[in-house]
Amino acid sequence: MPAPTWDGAAPWGGRPERFRPSPTAVLVAPVVVSAIVQVPAAIAIAAWMRLPAGVAVLSVGLAIAGPLALLAARRAPGPTVAVVTGLALADLLLPPDVGPPYVALAFAIVLAVSRGALGWAVVSVVTGWVAAIVLASSLGPTWHPLRIAATTALLAACFGIGTFARVRRERAATYRADLARRRRTAEEQERMRIARELHDVIGHALSQINVQASVGLHLMDREPERARSALENVKTTSKTALEEVRTVLGVIRGDGEGDGEGPAPLAPQAELADLPGLVAGVAAPGLEPQLVDRLESAPPRAVQFAAYRIAQEALTNVVRHAEASRAFVVLERLGDDLLLTVDDDGRGLRGADEGSGILGMRERAALLGGTVAVERSPRGGTRVTARLPWGGAG
Repeated sequence: MPAPTWDGAAPWGGRPERFRPSPTAVLVAPVVVSAIVQVPAAIAIAAWMRLPAGVAVLSVGLAIAGPLALLAARRAPGPTVAVVTGLALADLLLPPDVGPPYVALAFAIVLAVSRGALGWAVVSVVTGWVAAIVLASSLGPTWHPLRIAATTALLAACFGIGTFARVRRERAATYRADLARRRRTAEEQERMRIARELHDVIGHALSQINVQASVGLHLMDREPERARSALENVKTTSKTALEEVRTVLGVIRGDGEGDGEGPAPLAPQAELADLPGLVAGVAAPGLEPQLVDRLESAPPRAVQFAAYRIAQEALTNVVRHAEASRAFVVLERLGDDLLLTVDDDGRGLRGADEGSGILGMRERAALLGGTVAVERSPRGGTRVTARLPWGGAG
């Protein structure tokens, strides 16, 4: 028989799982208990009362048949309670009038009600009990009213226990479904976070590499030094992108290791101090970026990282879509908020540009309790305004 299991604290903030016996134990235990109570008692009473051989065999057979019928309670709880009720009725009417309690009937009622076969249980037990009272009065001595009342109360208690077990069963099923839903939600959020990180890192890097490679090809013959500088920028950008991808992969693995070349930090390290390099990196012939930093202090690292990624995505969109000649990144503190503004003088935002990049910016801000607005810029292009709580409270 499989051993009962004990589950520890439930993940995702759920309440701890309680001691839960295996399904096989739940099925076999009523059979064993009812057999232990009924069979030896039936044998002892038959021997003590010196019953005729046929009656004794029938009495012991009924004592054995009830527990064995409980083996079908899992798949067919309704028919099982009907069969056990019939066996209990036969045992009750079989002489002698004094006999062991038919415990199998109590288990059959509880199992039927707890498994949703309430109709079967009510019809079977009520019919059987009424038949027992009527037949007993006509075939033998009349039962005492206290005996009838006590037996009725015990049958009603079995229905109450079964109802309680059914409610607990339904609550447990609801809890497990809720826990599974929370796990799926957490997994989906983690996948979205990973996709957002990779989109920001790879999308920005590829945009920069494309721009700088185009500059290098354009100036290769006329201005070799500027072409060399553009190729060096390609090298630097690709190296930085590889390091950031390695960091993200280390976070995904959760073991602090990157690609095998050394430990990777468990959290990305980008911060506002890296913005000057980010802004300078998007500079190209025809595009002049500018950073205006009005901050006198720095917010927490989580806010810095979100602001950096939002600025990175906004500048990537400027490079890829805006066809702008100037771009401005402004950092300032307004009350309890960090305000990040990215402006350009390009062609402006079009409906097709509302893609995963802008969605990712808004998700980053929302995680901290902030907002991102994308609108027409007074300079003629697009303005991205991110407002993030200075303390990073979500």
